[in-house]
Formats: sequence, C-alpha cells, structure tokens
Amino acid sequence: MSIRIYGNRQLKTLPGNDTRPTSARVREAVFNIWQGKIADCRWLDLCAGTGSMGAEALCRGASLVVGIEQSSRASAIIQQNWQMVAHPGQEYQILRGNVLQQLKNLSAKTFDRIYFDPPYASGLYQPVLEAIAQHHLLDAAGEIAVEHSSQDWTPPEITNWEICRQKVYGNTTLTFYSIVE
Repeated sequence: MSIRIYGNRQLKTLPGNDTRPTSARVREAVFNIWQGKIADCRWLDLCAGTGSMGAEALCRGASLVVGIEQSSRASAIIQQNWQMVAHPGQEYQILRGNVLQQLKNLSAKTFDRIYFDPPYASGLYQPVLEAIAQHHLLDAAGEIAVEHSSQDWTPPEITNWEICRQKVYGNTTLTFYSIVE
C-alpha cells in the first residue's frame, strides 16, 4: 500500500495492518482547517504510524516536525518518508518508544500544531493530553487535533484547555483543543 500526499508525493507504508494511516479525507481536512498556519510552524506528530501527517506538514513548509512512534519498523519508514520530502532548512526528528515517556524528553520545546492519532482503543487519550499540558508542549496560540472514533468517545477535560471545534468524517472525528487564556 502507498499513500499520496501534498504535491502528489508517494510515501512508503508498512505492509499489513500494523498501522492505520489517517485517511486522505481526514488528512486534507486537517490541513484545510489549519491552512495558513503550517508554514514555519513547529509540528508534533504523536503515534505517527506512517508519518503521513508529519510528511504533509513538511511539504507545506513546517520548520520543525517531531514524530513519536512505538514501532521500530514504522519509525524507519517515517525516517525515509520525511527525508524524502524535507527541504533544506527544515528539521525533523523521529523519537521511537512509548509516547508518554518520549513526551517527557520534549519538555524544553513547544509546538504550534500537535496531531494525536493513537490506536482508538488504546486508553492513551487522557494521559497523553494531560502530559502535553503538564510539560507545556503546546504553544499559547497553538492547537491540538485529536483523531478518534466517532462513537464511544468522551473528550478528556484538560485544565486551561477548551474544545475549539469538532469535525465528523464518517467513523472518524477530529476534536481540536486550544489553550484558554
């Protein structure tokens, strides 16, 4: 299987169903919603899977893209994909391992845009969003997009954050959070 992103670029993917790539429809929706806010942004891709969201951010001019992915096989594919699409002057980094552990290693950075797409039944939503808030990883003017199932999902409540929009795309919903000032 292959994925096509911005500029008709083709990305490599893992064989089989080990990762669930963000659908083209949802990916396009995220970048339409954040249109004009990607160039020169600092992007964090959590549970990066194939790395398609980070690759798309690089293609659209993000200055820094950091991905966290548990699987070593997926991390190697992400590295190849991002290397293929990155332009000179753009930085990218793949952190392999447990997302909660790796978030602690990022506490010196802030991100303008964060995309979080864990396995839907993983139980990671609440603890990861709390860790992002605790480590102040989201810039004051930034947003987080959380991809989740359209059914059986209760949005985590995070102190000083608010849901600024929700969009439904069939079985997938995107919930966007921002910091309340």
